[in-house]
Amino acid sequence: MIRVELPFHLRNLAQTGKEVTIQVEGPVTQRAILDALEAEYPMLRGTIRDHGTQQRRPFIRFFTCGQDWSHESPDAPLPEAVAAGTEPFRVVGAMAGG
Repeated sequence: MIRVELPFHLRNLAQTGKEVTIQVEGPVTQRAILDALEAEYPMLRGTIRDHGTQQRRPFIRFFTCGQDWSHESPDAPLPEAVAAGTEPFRVVGAMAGG
């Protein structure tokens, strides 16, 4: 099982806790995790990725194993610790302003 941590606003929308677990078939990638997450929680469709392009929304970031994976290819394999469930895949709402 893959562990996914969600920011407060997405937790409220999905009516769930800080962390959810999902099953991912095949290689563990950002795309596979987000596909499984949106299948389990359809109310999150369009909030993390654009409906049409499936690209990450500008103020959403992905972190795992202490690294920012936001600009990596969505099909790049994630670290083994994520696939094994020992480290979560974190979806973070970025902040802007001054």
